Amino acid sequence: MSRAGRQGMRLAIAHDFRGEPLPAVHRAELLLTRVPAALCIEVDAPYFGDPPPAGPPGPTDRLWEHEVVELFIADAGEQYLEVELGPHGHHLVLVLSGVRQCSRAQLPLDYQATIVQAPGTAEPGRFRGVAAVPWDYLPRAAARVNAYAIHGQGERRRYHAHSPPRGEVADFHQLGCFVPLELA
Repeated sequence: MSRAGRQGMRLAIAHDFRGEPLPAVHRAELLLTRVPAALCIEVDAPYFGDPPPAGPPGPTDRLWEHEVVELFIADAGEQYLEVELGPHGHHLVLVLSGVRQCSRAQLPLDYQATIVQAPGTAEPGRFRGVAAVPWDYLPRAAARVNAYAIHGQGERRRYHAHSPPRGEVADFHQLGCFVPLELA
């Protein structure tokens, strides 16, 4: 699917988790659109070349420990969905009922990812992915959203956000930092 001319909600991951602006080359964008059977998530993100998870592409536990883009969709309370999408085709879908209270994990997902290297340059490449999240995975009254990107290892680990969480720790489960979900 081409992003050009597509209507939907765009979420730019343009800050680190403390709210500092990222260089343009490190920014990611998600495009959320409605399709009949699912919420379509299109990812355009930097590819930093972190090692992929050991297992094959598909549902992958603890994907947040790798290079990943994450989308959280919540209702007005504490029911929310966490969708993690990696550059190598790995994904993790969690349904949470209460902050960090997982009620369903490793749900199946139609997800394809492609890595596009930046030839002849020191700039990182990009990864693009498309996921179709079935509507019944989302909270019944989905109302707010946030998006994040994680990359690097050890002391070089970096956390980026659309709407940065509060505090000195990259806690992405702060539902009060989410923005209104505006799907056309």
